[in-house]
Amino acid sequence: MSKPQRTLKASTITMAHGAGGKAMRDLIEDVFVGTFDNDDLNKLEDQARFELADLQAQGQKLAFTTDSYVVDPVEFPGGDIGTLAVNGTVNDIAVSGAIPKYLSCGMILEEGLEVELLRRIVTSMRQAADEAGVTIVTGDTKVVPKGKGDKIFINTTGIGVIPAGVDISAENCKPGDKIIVNGFVGDHGAAILNARGDLALDVELKTDCQPLHGLVQAMLEVCPELHAVRDASRGGVATVLNEFAESSEVSIRLFENKIPVRDEVRGVCEILGLDALYFANEGKLVAVVPGDQADAVLDVMRAHPAGEGSAIIGEVIEGYAGRVLVQTGFGGERILDMLVGEQLPRIC
Repeated sequence: MSKPQRTLKASTITMAHGAGGKAMRDLIEDVFVGTFDNDDLNKLEDQARFELADLQAQGQKLAFTTDSYVVDPVEFPGGDIGTLAVNGTVNDIAVSGAIPKYLSCGMILEEGLEVELLRRIVTSMRQAADEAGVTIVTGDTKVVPKGKGDKIFINTTGIGVIPAGVDISAENCKPGDKIIVNGFVGDHGAAILNARGDLALDVELKTDCQPLHGLVQAMLEVCPELHAVRDASRGGVATVLNEFAESSEVSIRLFENKIPVRDEVRGVCEILGLDALYFANEGKLVAVVPGDQADAVLDVMRAHPAGEGSAIIGEVIEGYAGRVLVQTGFGGERILDMLVGEQLPRIC
C-alpha cells in the first residue's frame, strides 16, 4: 500500500488533533503512517493482525512487554524520547532471549507541541526500529490541554518470539555464576542530568541508548543456558542485582575496581554524591552466566558492537539471601542496597 496523501498543515498540535476528526486523521496519516510506512500500519485498522504459523515457526513462546517514556528533556545528546521508546522496549524483550518482532506506539501530545519536533521524534523511532529489525504496526494518539502534559509522552508495547530451549530468568542465579556487564555504566543517567543544564558542566556526555537483542543472541549461541539477563535502566545495575539476589535467594559480590565507569560519569557522581551503579542505562545489560562459561561469553560479547567494553564485575556466592556486596579497592566491603526513592526524576 502506498503512503497516504494527506498533509498536515498546522505548525503546532491543537486539541483538534486528538478529537477524532479530519485534523486527527491528517496528523496520523502524514506524521505517523507517512513515517512508519508499513503494510500492517497503513491499513489503519484498530489492531494489527499476524499469522500465528509465522510466529510458531520461530519459537515456542511469545515475550510481551510494555513501557512508558516521560524523559525530560525530550531531546538529548545521542538520542531522544523516540529512540528511547523503541530501544527500551526492544531491550525488555531481548533480555528474555526473545527475538523482537512488533511494536505498538501510543502518543500523548501536549497542546502547543511543535509539529517539527514531533516529526523529528517519529523519524527517530522509525530509524531505531529499522536498526533493531522491528516493525511499528499499530498505535494511538491523544492530545491533552497545554499545561496538562510536558510536550510528549510515549508508550510502546513489544512482542517477540522466544526460541525453543531458552529459559532466562531472575530465579536461575546459582553460587559460582559470574556477573557480566556489556560496557560503561551510568552513561544515560549522567547524559540526561547534564542535558538539563543544571550543572553547567563542560563535559561531553551522551546516552548509551542502543538495541541489545543482537548481543543477547550472540551470547546464547555460545551459552544456551544463560541464567539471567536484564537491562539496567531505572535504578541501574544496583537495582538489577538486588532483584536477582532476591529472586534466586543468593548473595552477590561485586568487585568495585572491575566495574567500568567513564571518568566523566564518575566526576558527576562525585560532585552530587551519587553512585553510578544506581544511574539509569539504556544500552547496558547485566548477565549472570555459569562460571565455567563466563570467559567464552565475555569473548563473544567483546566481539559485538554493543559489547566492546564488556567486563566480568562480580560473582554469585552463598550467604544471606538477597544481599549484594561491593568489595572496595581498599579490601573492605559495603552493602549495595535496593534504591530507595529516586536519584534522578524523569530519566526515561
